[in-house]
Amino acid sequence: MKKFSLMLVAAMLLSAGSLFANDGKIEKNSPTKGICVKIGQLLKDNYFDVDQDLKAMVKVTVNKDREIVVLSVDTENDALESFIKGRLNYQKVEQKYFKEGRIFNVPVRITAES
Repeated sequence: MKKFSLMLVAAMLLSAGSLFANDGKIEKNSPTKGICVKIGQLLKDNYFDVDQDLKAMVKVTVNKDREIVVLSVDTENDALESFIKGRLNYQKVEQKYFKEGRIFNVPVRITAES
């Protein structure tokens, strides 16, 4: 029984240490943070008149000319899909740390005004 409790305490300490090692924050200059901020800016001004929030998962990449290329938009709302593709496709990104061909999955939510 002593060995079991000792192993349980050791396992808890190891798992707690690994949980606190990564705080889940995205680096300030990371490509993921940069692409999320840029997509947020591009989609900010919209004129959707909706009763409930709209959600989509957008898969994008950056080409060699540092332009956003929309690979897919996973949503049930066709108007939202067209809006996202129209706003994002071939928009320039300024950050120099984007690697060509890297794929980013960015969640998008358009909130309903109350």
